[in-house]
Amino acid sequence: MKKQISFFIRIIVAVILIQTLRFKFTAHPDSIYIFKSLGMEPYGRIGTGILELVAGICLLIPKTAWAGALLSITVLFGAVVSHITVLGIEINGDKGLLFFTALITFILSVIILYLQRRDIPFLKFFD
Repeated sequence: MKKQISFFIRIIVAVILIQTLRFKFTAHPDSIYIFKSLGMEPYGRIGTGILELVAGICLLIPKTAWAGALLSITVLFGAVVSHITVLGIEINGDKGLLFFTALITFILSVIILYLQRRDIPFLKFFD
């Protein structure tokens, strides 16, 4: 049962990460606005897109799911903090959709990392 739950959550997070890539890689105006506001356009937009792609792929592979979750946590932590400190919860009238999606995806990534903790190679010697 735990494996099925982990797999289901991994799919959800991977789909969310991968579906946002079209906005970053096609230079959607909202994406450009966000990264300009952060002073990271275009390199931050493209760089985070690449990191999200790698995280999404890692989440789909059982042996690397922990790495995908850790990378996802890192990227999404930055997104959540950016919303709270610079961007605000609502961006261009989205009613907080981007913020809450990032927050929920962050929480799901933490759950994945917890469920996959036994697969983390550098923690094996603590067993």
